[in-house]
Amino acid sequence: MSRRVVVTGTGVLSPVGNDRRSMHEALLAGHCGIVAMPQWNAITALRCRLGAPVDFDGSAVLKRRALRSMGRTAQLGVHATALAIADARLEGDALRDGRTGIAYGSATGSPDALLEFVQTVANNDASTLKATSYLRAMSHTAAVNMGVHFGVTGRIYTTSSACTAASQALGFAFEAIRSGAQDRMLAGGCDELTAAHCAVFDALLATSASNDTPQQALRPFDAQRTGLVLGEGAGTLVLEALETAQRRGAPILAEIIGFATNSDGVHLTAPNEATQAEALAAALRDADITAEAIGYVSAHGTGTATGDVSESRATAAVLGSVPISSIKGHMGHTLGACGALEAVATIEMMREGTFAATRNLAQVEPECAELDYLSGGPRALDVCYAMTNNFAFGGINTAIVLKRWDD
Repeated sequence: MSRRVVVTGTGVLSPVGNDRRSMHEALLAGHCGIVAMPQWNAITALRCRLGAPVDFDGSAVLKRRALRSMGRTAQLGVHATALAIADARLEGDALRDGRTGIAYGSATGSPDALLEFVQTVANNDASTLKATSYLRAMSHTAAVNMGVHFGVTGRIYTTSSACTAASQALGFAFEAIRSGAQDRMLAGGCDELTAAHCAVFDALLATSASNDTPQQALRPFDAQRTGLVLGEGAGTLVLEALETAQRRGAPILAEIIGFATNSDGVHLTAPNEATQAEALAAALRDADITAEAIGYVSAHGTGTATGDVSESRATAAVLGSVPISSIKGHMGHTLGACGALEAVATIEMMREGTFAATRNLAQVEPECAELDYLSGGPRALDVCYAMTNNFAFGGINTAIVLKRWDD
């Protein structure tokens, strides 16, 4: 069995908008959600003091009982999923029939909950440990809290693969529906913004220290780029088998037609151009289309010294001089959420025919490959097929092929 898979709903919480329409408009307007984080000033030896937070208060939309097992990471994911379910016009019974599953990821659970474990060991005192500490700290906290919250009884995939958590979740959800294992999936990813996350990338010298110019700090593909800035958020897509969606008269936003993921097998932090390129080529083969069909690429584009160069060369090797942009200059690197947020943004841009430029891209890094970099402002493009790519520490690569819904 091989079934067509469509997107029938989306829900987003992002640094530049909390629904797909407002996020789309903010991206086209060039808005930026990166700000100074003065609460981090007390942390010594932290180079980057910037972040891209989301305007979201979980206590305002979730019941107190549910909040006991959720840190901010899970709260973001659960609420984005509630928005996606409403957008897809799904009824409650459809979530509980065993034919609906979840594929969801985050880089980690909530660091505040992890701290409760650390304090237990460091202080030889278990009094700080709560009954719900692990439920908030575990890497699959968003997926399982989501399952309980919405009463989902189908399969659950949990992807904790850093920057590819959401894109792997989308790909695995796509494969589950295409194979007939499930009829629909709630898929995506989330992560919260914390100083602990920032410190990890700081220690790797991957963050920007342009603390005096927050909105110019993250410069994907630019010759003057100084590193990444972290953000937070959540993105959920409702994926369904085409016949299932049509049977219930669901709105159809786009179709997923190809997915690939692989690993470098070389280095834990340095990207590998050859295996990145193979992931892109494999996604094309899965979609059964040629490279020339791709009209736009949503780049991972983190603004790091080696990442942008490797990604651009891999993209050019497979797709040629394709139109490409990264939205991370607008909203920071949202880690486990980025693949979903970027997929939603790409779908909306395909539907509207206008694509956001890479923010802060003034002069392309000479070592980057020759691509058609979108810069300076939005561009009108008639795109039937787009590819969205993500790459994570550990050498995990993903590529998803999207088709505009014209049927």
